[in-house]
Amino acid sequence: MLSYVSDIHNCNVLELPKNHNPAGNLTVIQNGLHLPFDVKRVYYLYDVPGGSDRGGHAHKGLHQLIVAASGSFDVVLDDGKQKKIIQLNRPNFGLMVIPGIWRELVNFSSGAICLVLASEKYSEDDYIREYSEFEKWKSLK
Repeated sequence: MLSYVSDIHNCNVLELPKNHNPAGNLTVIQNGLHLPFDVKRVYYLYDVPGGSDRGGHAHKGLHQLIVAASGSFDVVLDDGKQKKIIQLNRPNFGLMVIPGIWRELVNFSSGAICLVLASEKYSEDDYIREYSEFEKWKSLK
């Protein structure tokens, strides 16, 4: 089990390895080498209409690495006390989001692709989908 303090200051941008080649760059992410968790699920968001937001939830136990595989978008992080906005716009950088952080994805550029590597398989029980429930959950921690 990973140890962490659930606040926005423990959500950091990681530089991922970039193998440059004139024919195109390559970034590889390996369990046990580049992430503090083993990847158990991968998903990506694409064709997000301009002006739309995604996310709007928190996780109780899930760790994620969020990458702008193409284009750009902003991630709004909220730990119940403080907020910060991280712009993702380079495919060799990823944002580590720890459990207990409310996140929203906003300002998608045209053609943006949001790639997410997750520490656990999907479980609806891990989600907190209402901000008022998030506040209650945080007050118990």
